[in-house]
Amino acid sequence: MKLKRLGHVAICVQDIQKSAEFYQNLGMELVWKDADWAYLKAGEDGLALMSPAYDQAGPHFGFIFSDRAEMEAANEQLKAQGVKVSHIHDHRDGTASFYGRDPDGNGFEYLYEPVAVAVASKN
Repeated sequence: MKLKRLGHVAICVQDIQKSAEFYQNLGMELVWKDADWAYLKAGEDGLALMSPAYDQAGPHFGFIFSDRAEMEAANEQLKAQGVKVSHIHDHRDGTASFYGRDPDGNGFEYLYEPVAVAVASKN
């Protein structure tokens, strides 16, 4: 497995708009916002805000892959090692990922981030 970087942390918030504004005031750039989810960046580092209504994932940290095939191979490799991971699914913003838990129950995500998404988020 070749991870590109540790890319984001995802936290639960009560009010997406209020929290997005708060983190923008701290200097983060809003990349994506929907009614139940928002994504902000500070340079290459991201912060995902999830509302109580967001049911795709809980709090987690995300590892970034620049190649989808590598992310898919990592999913199979972790399954073969006995790690419980979710199926791969495509996201609204053009990324794809799967989720799992470490031995202590902390959530993680392996995320494929296409170059087009990374470039668009910088504009």
